[in-house]
Amino acid sequence: MDITVQELTSVDKEIKLEASREDLTPKFEKAFRKYRGKINMPGFRPGKTPLGIIKKRFGKDIELEEINNYVQEVYESKIVPEFEPIGETQMVNMSWENDKLEVIFKVGSKPEFELKELAEISVDKMVHDVTDDEVEEEIERTLERKGNWEEFDGKITEECRVTVDAISVDEDGNPIEGEKDEDQKLDLRQEAAKEFREKLVGKQAGDAVKMEIGEGDETDRFEMQIKKVEVMQKAELNDELAKQQSNGQAKNIDEFRSYIKSQMQQYYDQSSDDIFKQAAVDELTQTHDFEIPVVMKEQILNSYVDYAKQQSGGSLPEDFNVEEYKAKMDDQAIREVKWIFISQKLQEKFDDIEIKPEDIDEFLGAEAARFGATVDQLRSYYAQNPSQLDSLRTSIRENKLFDKLADVVKVNELSKEDFRKKREKENETQKSK
Repeated sequence: MDITVQELTSVDKEIKLEASREDLTPKFEKAFRKYRGKINMPGFRPGKTPLGIIKKRFGKDIELEEINNYVQEVYESKIVPEFEPIGETQMVNMSWENDKLEVIFKVGSKPEFELKELAEISVDKMVHDVTDDEVEEEIERTLERKGNWEEFDGKITEECRVTVDAISVDEDGNPIEGEKDEDQKLDLRQEAAKEFREKLVGKQAGDAVKMEIGEGDETDRFEMQIKKVEVMQKAELNDELAKQQSNGQAKNIDEFRSYIKSQMQQYYDQSSDDIFKQAAVDELTQTHDFEIPVVMKEQILNSYVDYAKQQSGGSLPEDFNVEEYKAKMDDQAIREVKWIFISQKLQEKFDDIEIKPEDIDEFLGAEAARFGATVDQLRSYYAQNPSQLDSLRTSIRENKLFDKLADVVKVNELSKEDFRKKREKENETQKSK
């Protein structure tokens, strides 16, 4: 047996395993004797079939099975201890010809790099304190959700919802046969209805309005026959509604306002934490430049394809181009692989991170509030799914890691509006590239 290594990159290796029949003969002979004891053939007593017949009838299949076992044994006993492969090893080639075995593995190894000075790394964080005006806006949305649309006989205003039959017409205004959309509802308060709003305000049920949308060859011409006009009658803000919408946590209107503010602040705080984590990962993966194992990137890309398959009901659409999809997701996969190694380095640096029972209690409490469940329900879930406990511990450890990061990196606090503007500018810059 012979094992040779070709360095493809600093983190990628091609390992070739070569063996001859002489190396494998002891395993073959042992396997033949084992199967001889199991195979019953007419004319021979059980377990007494001559080895020559066993080899002639079943030799190729038995040898192939033993070759596969041999390759697995060598991989686990020789290659893994010496090269410590990272990610899923790829078997590039395996051949057994002219009594010669050749197997080529592509393996990844852990990249060598040093963490940058964390105190010099700047990470954006959105900071927002919920205002009373925002609370009132949310309450108005709640009252509207609990309200009803009621038919209205007057002229259409910007606050109305209208039901129309939309009839496509040609350039001369004549109806196009078969192109009629009946009972289309248009909420004129929405930005998407702006073009319709400009034409419909001031009209009333029973009117017909001609309009054009778009320009040039993209122009769509309609006649809108107004069938019904409605206005929103919001629900009344009272103590009963306050109790209902807060699941009993607020007993009156004032407590309801406090409850809404608390819920909104919790949402913004969680969003701020999530955005900080995302920004920290982006900044750290961009700051650290090192090669990543190809096998790990491929493993991540394949997981994206598997997820896309699950989202499509178990099979990919016929027009789904896997290679194009992988090329599109390549940067994200690289970022994900880099973060795996950077995260390991950070956990080595923050070696005082430990998970305590109270950390689990706190995590379950936060998750219960986030998903509208109880802590006992989540405890029961994890009790019934022990495999998910590792995921829970990983999440807690990662949260602690980001807490440590927030203490050592430069945190650039931005208001909600400034953060939005900065992200929009960055997106525009990215698109222009």
